[in-house]
Amino acid sequence: MYDRLSRREMIRMLGATGLGATGLGAGAATFTATEKAAADTMGRGAPAAISGGKVVQPGRELPVLHQTDVLVVGGGPAGTAAAIAASRAGAKVALVERYGHFGGLWTGGLVLLVMGHIVTGKKQVCQGIGEEMMRRLEKIDRGICDRRAGAHPTVDAEALKYLMVEMITEAEIDVFLHCWGVDAVLDGNAVQGAVFESKSGRQAILAKTVVDATGDGDLFGAAAAEHDHRIYHIGLPCRLGNLDKVDLSKTDAKKPPRGVGHHTPIRGVNWVNMHGPDADGLDVAELTRLELNHRKQIWKTVETIRHTPGYEEVYLMETAPQLGVRITRVLSGTGKITHGDMAAGTTFQDVVGVGGSSNGRGVAWQIPYGALLPVKVDNILASGRCVAHEAKMADLVRLIPNCFVTGHAAGVAAAVAAKDGCRPRDVEVAKVQKVLKEQEAYLG
Repeated sequence: MYDRLSRREMIRMLGATGLGATGLGAGAATFTATEKAAADTMGRGAPAAISGGKVVQPGRELPVLHQTDVLVVGGGPAGTAAAIAASRAGAKVALVERYGHFGGLWTGGLVLLVMGHIVTGKKQVCQGIGEEMMRRLEKIDRGICDRRAGAHPTVDAEALKYLMVEMITEAEIDVFLHCWGVDAVLDGNAVQGAVFESKSGRQAILAKTVVDATGDGDLFGAAAAEHDHRIYHIGLPCRLGNLDKVDLSKTDAKKPPRGVGHHTPIRGVNWVNMHGPDADGLDVAELTRLELNHRKQIWKTVETIRHTPGYEEVYLMETAPQLGVRITRVLSGTGKITHGDMAAGTTFQDVVGVGGSSNGRGVAWQIPYGALLPVKVDNILASGRCVAHEAKMADLVRLIPNCFVTGHAAGVAAAVAAKDGCRPRDVEVAKVQKVLKEQEAYLG
């Protein structure tokens, strides 16, 4: 596979040698003017072709689908928070999502348990837009349960998908669904937007500032920002139905069979988590193998449950449409979230959020703005699980409320940078902090 530099060199080479969009030289495929015009209209240019035994994709001009102040790529917890925050801060915002819904692994991955927002003393440190979403879910019948102080609430994915649409619509955000971010648009060392693949072909969206909320760091990776590539657990959650029809009088077991999971806001419906093995979430062969194996394992587990006396009516209601990839690319930032700083209670002058613990018995930890900033590449901010952190902090950084916090911070910072006409690394952090507090974020 070509690395970033060689891809650029190849594009220059193609232009210099005359291998343009109409063909690839002797023996290569050629295209009529009508075929080329049709392909260009969809942003595809000439198709890839065989040349000298290699598959080569000619360079082509991409249509610009949209222009905006802040472009958020990825509509999970971090991206949704970033887009809403940037819009409320006065920026024109576009939000692009690869699936047909918002929420990322929270909804599409059925990671329905909300944990990571509470610390010792039942203090909730994750506030702002994420907390607003929790409050609004409380007003929706069967939207959320266990919202008492110190508890880990569980949400209903469909209620949450609806609520996110409502909040994003209210914020007047330009939305593009079913678009997969595949490359960064660069001007020198500065990101100026992103390239997307969709049923409409390959197109670009230009922006003053970009927030990478892909979870996998797809955009800052494409821009050649320094980062780590990590291997981590990959699972596949599911939901079971008819748990309210279990006949406990038929079983002698003192506890439910393994794999029945935890209750949700919907009566008789449980969600079941799966940790899965360590694997490379950027390897399509690995992802395919795990998807197939996990689905077989889930089916066999549910069949075992159904053969347990009293549990005959239980059935597999849904497997998550998104594979549970937890960690892949992690930014190398100008700052970093570390276990040592958490243990020491380190405070940062550039704090833009506070994270909580997974069990509610840990300490609060501040998030420095530098954890969102690449070392060299400009005009892009990381958010969510791919912000700069050491491996010991992965299980906290990736939790949904903490993703809300970094997304909220990235959205506000991106809006301030766009409005002030400066690079995110040159933004007035005090101004970002002021806006975050106005939006009810907690900074310690």
